[in-house]
Amino acid sequence: MTPITEVAGRRLALSNLEKVIHPATGTTKGEILHYYAVTADAMLPHLRDRPVSFLRYPDGPDGQLFFTKNPPAGTPSWVRTTPVPHTDDPGARQVVVDDLAALVWAANLVVEFHTPQWTAAEPGVADRMVFDLDPGAPATVAECCTVALWLRERLAADGLQAYAKTSGAKGLHVLVPLAPTPSRTVSAYARKLAQEGEAELPELVLHRMARALRPGKVFVDHSQNAAAKTTAAPYTLRARAVPTVSTPVTWDEVAAGGELSFRFEDVGPRLERYGDLMAPLLAPDRARPLPS
Repeated sequence: MTPITEVAGRRLALSNLEKVIHPATGTTKGEILHYYAVTADAMLPHLRDRPVSFLRYPDGPDGQLFFTKNPPAGTPSWVRTTPVPHTDDPGARQVVVDDLAALVWAANLVVEFHTPQWTAAEPGVADRMVFDLDPGAPATVAECCTVALWLRERLAADGLQAYAKTSGAKGLHVLVPLAPTPSRTVSAYARKLAQEGEAELPELVLHRMARALRPGKVFVDHSQNAAAKTTAAPYTLRARAVPTVSTPVTWDEVAAGGELSFRFEDVGPRLERYGDLMAPLLAPDRARPLPS
């Protein structure tokens, strides 16, 4: 029988808690749910009021993976959904994870959490910008760190503050809080900076997905600023052999250029030490307009 658990006043059926999801470490679904419950205070502000897309991996990273934006079948009536602009479906809605109960319900589906750069209140109007730094072997996250530091300085020259997190996969994400700006404007600016990076660091940076040129370089993916695109949320687990997390990092850690990678058991101690390093993304006084 599936156990019923009360979470923040909601009754949830939490299934298969002993099922191993990350085989390399023997990490179970129950341990994953516990991780999200204890990390909720840091994670929820980055999900709140944003339509969530799910990458589901219910049988682990070696099983079937599927991406969904629509509310999954059986979504409880108390889980909030919001209309989202889809050209092919004017009635489309997506889940919004606003509270602990909704977070645990979604985590029980075994998912990665992905969000756009805009909130449900203003679809297509970004309040942050993202650069996804993706290394092509033999380049690693160490090369991504070099590019991230260049981006930080370049953004600072335009009066913008940058913050970094691991992708939870191979690379880094550099994020910037913005005054509300149309996504198309943010996309154009991000593309321009990626092109500048390639011009200044031609042996290291690519601004476009050219697979023949990828080995040894870092692809600065600016495309995730498009209104229809999403990025792995801070603190989400990733569908990897081991339970890696998209983890905020300090700029000192980036400057050290080490092999930045963190598992779910690392996140609690880091939150105790640093707090939420991504909190400035949510602070109105850190948001700046793009240069005209």
